[in-house]
Amino acid sequence: MSVIILDFKGQYCQLIARRVRELGVFSKILPGDATLEEIKAENPSAIILTGGPDSVYEQDAIHPDKDLFTLKIPMLGICYGAQLMSYMLGGVVQKADPSEAEYGKAVATYKDSPLFDGLESGVVWMSHMDYIDKLPEGFKPIATTKNCATAAIADENRKFYATQFHPEVNNTEHQKEIFKNFLFKIANITPDWNSDNFIDKAIEDIKSQIGDGYAILGLSGGVDSSVAAALVAKAIGERLTCIFVDHGLLRMNEAEEVEKVFKEKFNVKFIKVDAKDRFLSKLKGVTEPEKKRKIIGEEFIRVFEDAKKDCTNAKFLVQGTIYPDVVESGLKKGDVIKSHHNVGGLPEDVDFELVEPLRMLFKDEVRSAGKILGLPENMVMRHPFPGPGLAIRIIGEITEEKLDILRRVDKIYIDMLHEKNLYNEIWQAFAVLPDIKTVGVQGDRRTYSYMCALRAVRTKDAMTAESYPFTWEFLDEAQRRIINAVPEVNRVVYDITSKPPGTIEWE
Repeated sequence: MSVIILDFKGQYCQLIARRVRELGVFSKILPGDATLEEIKAENPSAIILTGGPDSVYEQDAIHPDKDLFTLKIPMLGICYGAQLMSYMLGGVVQKADPSEAEYGKAVATYKDSPLFDGLESGVVWMSHMDYIDKLPEGFKPIATTKNCATAAIADENRKFYATQFHPEVNNTEHQKEIFKNFLFKIANITPDWNSDNFIDKAIEDIKSQIGDGYAILGLSGGVDSSVAAALVAKAIGERLTCIFVDHGLLRMNEAEEVEKVFKEKFNVKFIKVDAKDRFLSKLKGVTEPEKKRKIIGEEFIRVFEDAKKDCTNAKFLVQGTIYPDVVESGLKKGDVIKSHHNVGGLPEDVDFELVEPLRMLFKDEVRSAGKILGLPENMVMRHPFPGPGLAIRIIGEITEEKLDILRRVDKIYIDMLHEKNLYNEIWQAFAVLPDIKTVGVQGDRRTYSYMCALRAVRTKDAMTAESYPFTWEFLDEAQRRIINAVPEVNRVVYDITSKPPGTIEWE
């Protein structure tokens, strides 16, 4: 049993998918304008319509197939999805007076409805400029707030429900109960999604795709590629060759550490390719982030193609692509947030058939699978590290000098996290080297040196994130240790931006 989530460019789209999976139900995101055939092919037990930035009555607004509502499948609309359901079924949606628009916290009063079974009221999170002025035939209000008479609506005969608020965000109380009610009491879904059955199915899918062929895998040492390696090794054994590409954009001593782990602990063929000069020459003079990612994505493919002759002419390329990579790289009309080097950054003329066993998993699901597969704890819990490496943590042109500076800064910072037992409390931490120099004073002399930024975030799924609340003492010690040990840096700042509006990485 599965749930299809139709994405209308909603910033919380992946949060909805996570909320569903946390309750043991598989969810998959499709673009809001997916065809009826594409939706029916997934055989969904329920459909969720996401929020989005548009107004449903605008000419360029994304609308689903007009026959979507004839499928007799339970449906939940959220924010834009609620307005869209109303609009397409004959209701009226209007722009609210600015004084009546709702953003942020509101208190909802719930009426007797299966969606709010066991609930009377709760804090909800609003974000809308439009409102439902007239309900479609068959609908009734099932929740209200001070400014919104249609905070939630329902046509219970057709099992169509909609909330003007966002039940998927942590700011909304009783979020789990609302989703449970929709999935289990309204849609009558039986939860059957977990890491164990994913692994079994993934291995069978890999065997089916590769058959008796050979595959190579781009191994970074991070959790995604490592779990992908473990899965594919279980499926095809020695017909898998892991290729570790040192593109010159790694952290300090990383290449040596990865090689040691995989040669000692894993029964796979391991090839290390030194491609530093190759990548850095391609990146020379490049400053635009998307261009960096695409150059790196293409060069990875070319390195793997060159390695084919040493790998029994492998026809398959395994990648550790995960679901946020796919969605952030764009779904049809959805906006591209950033091209991931192994998705949106791939060249069109790839001489491989791609194998992506983790393509439908979120990061925490990948980690869970890694533990079941027996990967070392320090590898499973390692902070995410992007495929483009330090290229997207150096703002502006990549040079050997900047790479050396950033490696030293980053090592001091990460070592401190381990020393203070903070590493496992943080989802991701890293240093950034902006293309900025500032005036300073060191040893009674004027300096004009680089500024560096430290970043650390807490999150459950990388779709939303908040900065980690370090103590002042930690930050003060960090800046002193960095500036004392790295003379090319004379200023350290800490990035406290949440996601949204920022992203976790700077580029």
